[in-house]
Amino acid sequence: MNAEFFLAIEEIEKEKGIPREYMYEKINQAMLAAYRKDNPDAGDNVVIEMNEEKKKVDMYVEMKVVEEVEDPATEINEDAALTYSKKACVGGVVRIPVETKKFGRIAAQAAKQVIIQGIREAERGLIYEEFTSREHEILTGTVSRIDPRTGAVSIKINSNAEFTEAVLNVNEQIKTETLTEGDMIKVYVVEVRNSPRGPQVFISRTHPGLVKRLFELEVPEIYDGTVEIKSIAREAGSRTKMAVASNNPDVDPIGACVGPKGGRVADIVEELGGEKIDIVHYSEAVEEYVAAALAPATVVSVTLLEDGKSCRVIVPENQLSLAIGKEGQNARLAAKLTGYKIDIKPDTEYEAAEQD
Repeated sequence: MNAEFFLAIEEIEKEKGIPREYMYEKINQAMLAAYRKDNPDAGDNVVIEMNEEKKKVDMYVEMKVVEEVEDPATEINEDAALTYSKKACVGGVVRIPVETKKFGRIAAQAAKQVIIQGIREAERGLIYEEFTSREHEILTGTVSRIDPRTGAVSIKINSNAEFTEAVLNVNEQIKTETLTEGDMIKVYVVEVRNSPRGPQVFISRTHPGLVKRLFELEVPEIYDGTVEIKSIAREAGSRTKMAVASNNPDVDPIGACVGPKGGRVADIVEELGGEKIDIVHYSEAVEEYVAAALAPATVVSVTLLEDGKSCRVIVPENQLSLAIGKEGQNARLAAKLTGYKIDIKPDTEYEAAEQD
């Protein structure tokens, strides 16, 4: 039985990745719990020895040899001690073997529960550590269930050998996207929290980080740092604006992101269900940056206002609706992208105001 016991520990370590030292500790706790279940008056003098080399597990109660016993849980008289050790003498300590086979059914069940709970805790710990290391990254998952009442989607995600279930809430789903059970989708890991019920992985399809990571996967120049993503503004399922800059004057950052014949950006647009992506040049000069952010509209001039947080943009009258965009989307995303409040005026209105 002892040999099988150590073999089982090795198998758990291989299959679940739970260190054997951790399991020994939990088994130690389980055996102590079982002993105390059958011996409520037991003290802290119970010793368990596990010998991997000899494949042996021994349990003892260490008793102090005394002339007159006052505490039966920790003391033994000399005559009784001699039955366990011929060298026993008053003032010494003898070890009394414990036969674990004689543990009662309730005690054995308590020990089993301690071990099972220990394995569960270890598995949760491994899952938490693995997914915490993948925060702010993309993972691929499989849609396992869709709640018809709330619309929340349960997704089975994996990282290396670890699996867990995560919920993609309605507000984290792309509105134009319809998911069905069995679909394989990419999700962005926003955060991982530890809870009494185990690790909770919060995922999203609407987070701007998803777009950033997709470009890192598709564009080698972004992955190696030649091209840098400076800012992203996103309205998931509809449109994204992304500002990029190059750390190499010979590399066009927009061309690198678009790819040969538009192949790189096309793959990302497909992954996001047709979401439009505007890629613009980042500039330290606010006026240039704001003008680029309002693409595809043509900008006549940009003036930074006194508060330092807003600017006035003049566009040709025939470009006004394009600059503002449908329901104000283009201007809204440009403001998010640059961090500046943008007041857009047509050139005719501005010129008239200047004349007045």
